[in-house]
This record gives sequence, structure tokens and C-alpha cells, in this order.
Amino acid sequence: MQRVAIMDSSFNPGLELSRLMRTSGDGAIASFVGQVRADSGVTHLELEHFPGLTERALSRIADEAAQRWSLTHAVILHRTGRMRLGEPIVLTAASAPNRRAALAAVAYMIDVLKTRAPFWKKEIGTGFERWIEPTSADKQQAEDWLASGHTEQQEGSET
Repeated sequence: MQRVAIMDSSFNPGLELSRLMRTSGDGAIASFVGQVRADSGVTHLELEHFPGLTERALSRIADEAAQRWSLTHAVILHRTGRMRLGEPIVLTAASAPNRRAALAAVAYMIDVLKTRAPFWKKEIGTGFERWIEPTSADKQQAEDWLASGHTEQQEGSET
């Protein structure tokens, strides 16, 4: 099962994980929360997306992760609009029978969405605004995941 959402208001990552813990029945739940950080005078972050296309891209990424690692649940929640320092931007979460699958799936989802989901990110600070592109390291990490056929079966089934 997957849950993908793009929202223009804040969300509570703890509440989302609690919901997943109550419903999954799995032995492992892993997550990643990205939040607005204070880099070089940044006071706000603004994200735009391409409605419809962005949701389809995120759904495809969640589906790929779920199939690749035999997940019970794959979750991607992503904010758009204007956000203040410390606010959550993105949550990727996975539930699976074992930890290796859940951890790998979460890393895959965040790494791949940074380059395959159509979001535009602008940092805003006192006296400046600048658009941010994925870094070469972001692009390489996504390519590494996409090129590899690494799956849960290759990692073993430890809990």
C-alpha cells in the first residue's frame, strides 16, 4: 500500500509515523524527514511543483520502492508553498518485514525524488532569493540507485 501526498500546509511527521506503526504490522519502519535548514542566511524556503505530473512521479517512485523491496507500505509526503526554518519539507517512510528493506527503500525514495520529481526550490533570505538545483552528488546518488538492481533479497532478511 502506498500513500503519496503533496500539501500546501505543514504536517506532523511524528503523527504520520505513529499512524504507520499502528497499521503496518511489520517488524521494521524506517523514515527520513527533511526540514528547512538555516544555510547562509536563509529565512524561508519556497517550493513549487507541476500539479498532476508531480503526484504521478512520486507515486511511481513509491511503487518502484514497494516492488523492489517488497514493502508493505511506502509513504511520500511533500510540502509546497512557503516554509519557515525548521518546518518539515518531506517525509519518506517504509514498512517491511525487515530493517534492511525498509532502510534501503527510504534512502531510495528520497534520493530518487530529488531528481525525478518536478519541484522547484527557492531559498529566501534577507536581501536575496535564489533558485536551488539538485547537486551533482544528488544526481549521482539517484543514478546509482536506478542503475543498480539491488533488492531486499540481495541484502538478506535480518530484522
